Amino acid sequence: MSTAPSLSTPLREYLAWLRVEKGRSDKTIDAYQRDLVRFDGYLGAKHRTLESVTAADLERYLAALRAEGLAASSIARHRSSLSGLFHYLVDEGTFTNDPSLRVTPIKLPQRLPKALSEDTISSLIDGISGVDPLSRRDRAIVELLYATGARVSEICRLDLNDLNYDNGLLRLIGKGDKERLVPIGRSAQAALAAWLEHEGRQALIETSKHRGDAAAVFINTRGKRLSRQALHHLLVERGRAAGIEQGLSPHTLRHSCATHMVAHGADIRVVQELLGHASVTTTQIYTKVSIDQIRSAYEKAHPRAHKA
Repeated sequence: MSTAPSLSTPLREYLAWLRVEKGRSDKTIDAYQRDLVRFDGYLGAKHRTLESVTAADLERYLAALRAEGLAASSIARHRSSLSGLFHYLVDEGTFTNDPSLRVTPIKLPQRLPKALSEDTISSLIDGISGVDPLSRRDRAIVELLYATGARVSEICRLDLNDLNYDNGLLRLIGKGDKERLVPIGRSAQAALAAWLEHEGRQALIETSKHRGDAAAVFINTRGKRLSRQALHHLLVERGRAAGIEQGLSPHTLRHSCATHMVAHGADIRVVQELLGHASVTTTQIYTKVSIDQIRSAYEKAHPRAHKA
């Protein structure tokens, strides 16, 4: 990440604060930087200074982005970048007024999460049928992702002392280091047990050149804790082997778990606890019915749906 030298001092300091104090990734800072460079150029063209910006100026800027054809999600990101900047400047005492507080929020279209069908999930899991260490590991990972709806980071962070699968329970450490116990079904328990047998996890450690991570449940071929990137990659590869070319990720399995549970009658509060959502509002998206489902049900049920 390289800070653009043309940015004014407050903008450069804000980006440095994001990196050092907030620990934002280079990718995030680069995105903020691009947004701020664009806004800085807009102010220059209007012969305005950052100090003189009003809520009306911000509204006009966002309207200009909209007129250029930017998607609502991109405009919302620009608004977030500017809001963060002005919040920072007020907190630092550089400015006394935050004009972004009076800017109209950007309404984003609510999209239904993409979920795989139950048959596709079964094909994916059944396709990982080997008894070698990597097959045991990968099947256990897929089973757990689908069984618990866990985030990829939660699966990667699993330690051996988080397991109590004999009682059908698993301890997950989620956002903000919040812990929760989640149940896992017999299929996931069996896959996990097969991975933890000597022919699974220990065999992978013995074939590596390293001592191995003594705590991690899931490890790579070097015996180290499996990373999120590596987990995502193995999932994509297993998906391709099962004929799933697109749309497969750890998050897809999380969505599929929640969607299928709601479809089979699970209470939304139960799904909320399972997924570790702080608010039930986040979980309620799984209760929405897609237009295809509505159309299909209508055509099956309405007496005049097919009459000319």
